[in-house]
Amino acid sequence: MSIVYLIIVGAAAGFLATRLMGVQAGVVPTVLIGIGGALIGGMLIRVILTVTGLLGGLIGAVIGAAVLIWLYRVYLERR
Repeated sequence: MSIVYLIIVGAAAGFLATRLMGVQAGVVPTVLIGIGGALIGGMLIRVILTVTGLLGGLIGAVIGAAVLIWLYRVYLERR
């Protein structure tokens, strides 16, 4: 992400966050709050997606193995 994009998104996020939280701050603190929030939120989202991605992979693997076991029992165990 480019630094200009981070500043624009940070300014918007900082503005929204300060208004939602009822904080009176100037332009520079608002932008800094927004940039810090964007960095923290971005890292948090990456961690959550990584964990859920790993968990999703595990769930998919278990379901796939269960289907293979079922197919084995239905079609190959009869012989």
